[in-house]
Amino acid sequence: MLTQSEADSLIAMQKKRTKEEMYNFPLAGERLTIPIISVDERESFLIDINRGGIRLTKCTYQGRYQKTIILVRLDIHGSPHTNPEVLNIPLPRLESYNGQTIQCPHLHLYVEGFMDKWAIPAPSDKFLNTNNLRDTLDDFFRYCNIVKPPIMQRDLFI
Repeated sequence: MLTQSEADSLIAMQKKRTKEEMYNFPLAGERLTIPIISVDERESFLIDINRGGIRLTKCTYQGRYQKTIILVRLDIHGSPHTNPEVLNIPLPRLESYNGQTIQCPHLHLYVEGFMDKWAIPAPSDKFLNTNNLRDTLDDFFRYCNIVKPPIMQRDLFI
């Protein structure tokens, strides 16, 4: 498990693609995992793109560290998420979301002691149009500080 400081540093760390390969955006019901590395090439990450099978607009973008630690996850047009209800709020920015149900689009954040069990509404200043999956993927890459993002086949977004 990571400390909050470690997780925040990993999210803020500049990252880049590992190769010049072009990736196809997954079709409905498909998923894609893309390797990413830190700019200094000391840390490795994975970016997951999971598409809903029935609802074409349902999509999840996720950033992982050490294969299993979810640092950030953006859920689009999916189910609502209910946050834990606790006496001691782990981070001040989560206070108004304690025990609350958060509708999509929402952003799961790594919280020490809770992993990815907390979500907040997707910040509209960071994710400008979650109805456009291509633009939202670009926004997600920026949010995760991927300065040299993977090359995505642009005409396959649905």
